[in-house]
Amino acid sequence: MSILTGRRMEIVTALTIVVLDQITKAIVRPRLALHESIEVIPDLLNLTRVHNTGAAFGMLNTADFPFKTALLTLVALAAFCGIAWYALTVPLHERLARLGVAGVMGGAVGNLIDRSTAGYVLDFVDFYWGTWHFWAFNVADAAITVGVILMILDILGLGHRASDPA
Repeated sequence: MSILTGRRMEIVTALTIVVLDQITKAIVRPRLALHESIEVIPDLLNLTRVHNTGAAFGMLNTADFPFKTALLTLVALAAFCGIAWYALTVPLHERLARLGVAGVMGGAVGNLIDRSTAGYVLDFVDFYWGTWHFWAFNVADAAITVGVILMILDILGLGHRASDPA
């Protein structure tokens, strides 16, 4: 029996996220120059092109050191491998956790494609209130965040049924 038997939901979810992420980035790239914005909802949402050369939430974005892109790509690849290994250990009956892991994996691949091909991750969704701006993000980042939330909800017992195996 294959390791992937019964994992169709995760594969389809992760691939869908990767495709949507790459399509949205392909739409943004030719239409917005770096730091250019299009107002979508006044005083709430812009599309603003940002290049994240760092890690999550822009950490290490301003740091400059030799082989930064290669190192961050290797770290992201190692994290992906760890999540993939973990995904294979999640029991088939834990659908919420499996969906969460699929979101994290799809988002990780979407951002890994950017980092390994362009040297940065393209972010463009810019939520703000007054002068406060949330970190710019993309479809992959949103999938990772939702995936982690689903995994936490699973840990807290949401989605478990009394008839589920312990």
